[in-house]
Formats: sequence, C-alpha cells, structure tokens
Amino acid sequence: MDTQTPNHLSEQLLLTVKMEQDTTALQKGIATIPLPALKSALNDDDGKKAFWLNIYNAYYQILRTEKEMNKPGIYRKRAFTIAGESFSLDDVEHGILRKFRYKYSLGYLANPFTSRLIKDLAVNELDYRIHFALNCGAKSCPPIAFYKMKSISSELDLATRAFLEGETDFDDEKQIVHTTALFQWFAGDFGGKKGVREIYKKQLDKNIAGYTIKYKEYSWEDDLGNFA
Repeated sequence: MDTQTPNHLSEQLLLTVKMEQDTTALQKGIATIPLPALKSALNDDDGKKAFWLNIYNAYYQILRTEKEMNKPGIYRKRAFTIAGESFSLDDVEHGILRKFRYKYSLGYLANPFTSRLIKDLAVNELDYRIHFALNCGAKSCPPIAFYKMKSISSELDLATRAFLEGETDFDDEKQIVHTTALFQWFAGDFGGKKGVREIYKKQLDKNIAGYTIKYKEYSWEDDLGNFA
C-alpha cells in the first residue's frame, strides 16, 4: 500500500491528532502534495468524502488546540494548506463536501462566489450523511471517526445510524419526534421534512409519517477530542 496517497495521509493525520502527537511532518506532507496529483487521486466521490472528512476533523482539533483559534474565525480563516493551496474549514464543509452550498441558505442555494479551485475539488453529488461525520468540537456534534475510501459508504451509514439513535426521542403516543437541529439548519441537504422522514425509514427502519418534527437545542459547549 502506498503510504503517501492523499487518503492515507489524511487518515494518519487524524490518527496522530488522536494520539496527541506532533503533526508537523504530516501537515507538511499534505501541504506539498502536487495539486494535479491530489485531483487525480481524489477522482470520485468516495475518495473525496473520505479525504476531506478526515482533513476537516483533524484540522478543527489542530486549529482549536494548537493555534488556539476560536469561533467564528476558526471556520472562516484560510489557516491550513493542502496541495499548495490555503483552505478554511468552511471551504471544506460548505464548498467541497456540500458542493458549494451557500452557508446561510439552509442548503437550498449555491454560493455564487465559489472559486474555480473549490468547484474542481467538490463532490459531484451531495451526500447528506456527511453531516453526521463532521465534528466541530461541540458537545452536540457527531463523534470523530476515521473514514476510508474503500468503505466510506458503510462507514457513513454506521455514523448516521449511531448519531440518530443517540439524538432522537420518539413520542409515539403523541406522534412527535425530537431530533437534531442539523435537519433544520441544512434542510435542503436532507430534502426537507419529507426527506427527514425517508431518512428515518431507511436508516432506523422507523416510520414517522404523520409525526410532528421538532428540533433539539444544539449544545455548543466544547467537547474536544471526542473520538468514536
């Protein structure tokens, strides 16, 4: 196995963060990948999702603990380098993984100011499951897991099911479901409330047709290093 592929480097970076070891060499390796080589290696959505999920989850921890960056600047500042280009966490989440959705449009509008670089790197199809894999250091965030290109779909299904099982309360008598605010903030990514009902049917085999959907308050309390 080539230990210098972008996907392997992203996994190693996240593992080194988890082990609280020095990430300098790995950050340099990722920063100096030739851009054409990165694009060639990440030539389908499986590769893109695995690489950028690991990158986001690793760099949030690095920026928060080593650079001592705080919200909201930690999301907006282009503070790390991939393949010779500077990126922000927002670039990764909303630009690449969400296929350049405008951050404040609930997932319904594209960002008209997206750069050519982000468009070239972005996934071809938005996968709602990435929302249950991105960790921004808050108590209500999904735990951090490691994603591999060859098994990304099953890993994302597992992350989705685990998160929904832990974050959902069903009141079958009153037909009310209390669930994560992520469904509200990124409604368009999930296909609106109809899509949320379909997700519960597919992921948890739970029929919530006719249920009222209510959203829980999101806890932004720091919960760094929350690895699955």
